[in-house]
Amino acid sequence: MPWGEFKDTAAERRLFQRRTLVMLVFVMLAIGGLIARMYQLQVVEHEVYTTLSDKNRVQVQSVPPPRGLVYDRNDTLLAENRPVFSVTLVPERVQGMDDTLAQLGNILEISDEDRERFQRRLQEPRRPFQEIPLRYDLNEQEMARLAVHRHELPGVEVKAELVRFYPHSELTAHALGFVGRINRDELQRIDPVNYAGTNYIGKSGIERFYEEILHGEVGYQHVETNARGRTLRVLERENPVPGEDLQLHLDLRLQQRAHELLDGRRGAIIAIEPDTGGILALASVPGFDANKFVTGISVNDYRELSESKDKPLFNRALRGQYPPGSTVKPMLAVAALDSGATTRDYTIWDPGHFRLNEGGRLWRDWKRTGHGWVDLKDAVAESCDVYFYEVAVEMGVDTMHSYLAHFGFGEDATLDVSGALSGLLPSRDWKRAVRNEPWYPGDSVNMGIGQGFMLATPLQLATATALIANRGRWVEPRLLKDIKGDRPVEEFLPAETHEPLNLKNPDDWEYVVDTMVEVMHGPKGTARSVGRGAPYKMAGKTGTAQVFSLAEDEEYDEEEIRERLRDHALFVGFAPADNPEIAVAVIVENGGSGSGTAAPVARALFDSWLLDYGQADGTLVSDVDEVAD
Repeated sequence: MPWGEFKDTAAERRLFQRRTLVMLVFVMLAIGGLIARMYQLQVVEHEVYTTLSDKNRVQVQSVPPPRGLVYDRNDTLLAENRPVFSVTLVPERVQGMDDTLAQLGNILEISDEDRERFQRRLQEPRRPFQEIPLRYDLNEQEMARLAVHRHELPGVEVKAELVRFYPHSELTAHALGFVGRINRDELQRIDPVNYAGTNYIGKSGIERFYEEILHGEVGYQHVETNARGRTLRVLERENPVPGEDLQLHLDLRLQQRAHELLDGRRGAIIAIEPDTGGILALASVPGFDANKFVTGISVNDYRELSESKDKPLFNRALRGQYPPGSTVKPMLAVAALDSGATTRDYTIWDPGHFRLNEGGRLWRDWKRTGHGWVDLKDAVAESCDVYFYEVAVEMGVDTMHSYLAHFGFGEDATLDVSGALSGLLPSRDWKRAVRNEPWYPGDSVNMGIGQGFMLATPLQLATATALIANRGRWVEPRLLKDIKGDRPVEEFLPAETHEPLNLKNPDDWEYVVDTMVEVMHGPKGTARSVGRGAPYKMAGKTGTAQVFSLAEDEEYDEEEIRERLRDHALFVGFAPADNPEIAVAVIVENGGSGSGTAAPVARALFDSWLLDYGQADGTLVSDVDEVAD
């Protein structure tokens, strides 16, 4: 046998030992590395990974606060919150949006409009992991079907939320306004922290003006979730602070009465409590169901409302700008007396027309044969246009503008009524700026009977009437009466800016009030038939506002005029005359005669407030029967 074929056992043993040692060192190093890494993970970075783990298991969810409730002056609930169940999707957790929507369509009835609204909200800016609603107001059967397939639909939840509900929606829609889902513009200006989890915000009216105190403060909760993101249990919770409950001056009974009186006719009624400025009724007819706007109105419903020729979405009480007509005559009577343009004893002969100069344009009186000899009291009671034509020319536009501005015309003089317009109180500067023309004496003639360029809202007319009822003491209209909490009302109301209207002779207030009493109870008053039989004295003024102009010698024939081109019927007044408890402004669009259409509405409103809901103060007409017709 050759020498090289002998086996070297010792050499093999040494080789094995070296290899074993190398492997042992390698294993020890690996174990050391694992131990070091374990130490780093379990000890050094313990808090980091605990936090990451909790983020997978525990989530912080915002808890939206319950919105504050709204009551009328008698604690009747006007705006509440009711639970509504909706199906929502969190896009970040959905596995295949199109497939999920298709599967949901097999389980629930989802309209094309719901899908379009969902897709639109999906594209809008939003907070991460914010739910997007797909369907609202699920019934029990739909919730049961969805529960059966819940495990197949990651990112899909049935969410219960408190949604605004208006029990008397059509009556209060224009006064309260409504809430709606937060849109893109609102998302940019709201506090993202306090509105986390909140889907609704005030869009108009009281809901918008007092959004801050109605909304409340957001709360938070830590919840444990499974791998699919579904909530298993609540670990910790910080309750939200509910919004404050509001009490308004509004009286639902009077509000309902106002709607009944205007039923079937387009118009507006504003009723104010002269002592406080509280708005007792704010009615704009026709109205609409505000509940449809809360969760999103359908395209067909909105088209029906927006395209209706009666314009139910238009708030006539706050935004309707009409020529005030003869309802402005008591205010001009105050201006004429205080400026010296006329006196109580000054009389004129009214032949039924007026000319600025011989051979000039003819301005007619509403009474074709004229009123004969009239003084200021007769002129207001009988609504003599010729008297006010002459007085207006004597005062001139500057004087009229100055006094009428003190009555609140040409501005939004409210404290908390959102969306009110300022009307138009014309002046020399206004006409020069807008029309590039000088102010003509004929413009003053038209302004003297509330026509021409001048425009006023029903709220402005009621405010000016309340100023006369208060004999010059200003009260700015307001809806808020009280906050049902510890916070004072004054904290949220703007400061009043109007000074009292002090006359050179304060007795002129009583004289002008007497002229308005003559309108209702005098033998020649334009509304004497309306005031007849009332157990209290009322002061008022009727008016009409032309919808279109007549030629100089053209006569008005109501029967030949289409209904929507007829004059608007207006009335302003207050009662009782000596100690006013209510001041109103009424406009009935295309109603024709103020005395025949608007004044009876005001009388019915007076009776409801003073006789049905309260006790009339002041002198009874039955004690002065010689004044009544």
